[in-house]
Amino acid sequence: MSEHYFSADPSVAFERARVEATVWGHDLALQSGSGVFARGRVDIGTAVLLRETEPPAPGRVLDLGCGYGVIGLAIAVAQAGARVDGVDVNERAVRLANENARSLGVDERYAARTVDATQMPPPETAYDEIWSNPPIRIGKQALHALLLGWLPSLAEGGRAVLVVGKNLGADSLAGWLGDQGWPTTRLASAKGFRVLEARRG
Repeated sequence: MSEHYFSADPSVAFERARVEATVWGHDLALQSGSGVFARGRVDIGTAVLLRETEPPAPGRVLDLGCGYGVIGLAIAVAQAGARVDGVDVNERAVRLANENARSLGVDERYAARTVDATQMPPPETAYDEIWSNPPIRIGKQALHALLLGWLPSLAEGGRAVLVVGKNLGADSLAGWLGDQGWPTTRLASAKGFRVLEARRG
């Protein structure tokens, strides 16, 4: 059976790979690794998301499907008033994200943890923003369940910022989110990706 980055505990031999990126005027030196999404690079979708947006306002932010942490860590570095939680099913990715937070000196404001595919936030959780390059390839049904599980953790007036490939159904996802009571607009479009903003209805 082939193994994917959304496996909970990848068995492939672990090799680190350095990633360097400049986001919102800040240089980030990160460690990625084998068995983790976008090993050794910032994937195109995430690069589009970060290039086409500005950092969020101060508040509590969720990095949904955090991988080795590039989105949430970019937010924590750029916005001193942000407290960021990262969640991912991949244990190796979560370890890397927390190591990267320590190396960047933002571990007091960024913490990643593992969740299983069905685990959702406790009802008292409230995020001002959710940022994500969601794992489209887990399948439509699983993706819909993931989003409908976590979007209700947005505080009143909160928003989710997502990047999705146009050829992977970005426009239909935006329409579906709207039908579920999450009005969704397109913030940007570049390199075959849409940056979407979904808000509480």
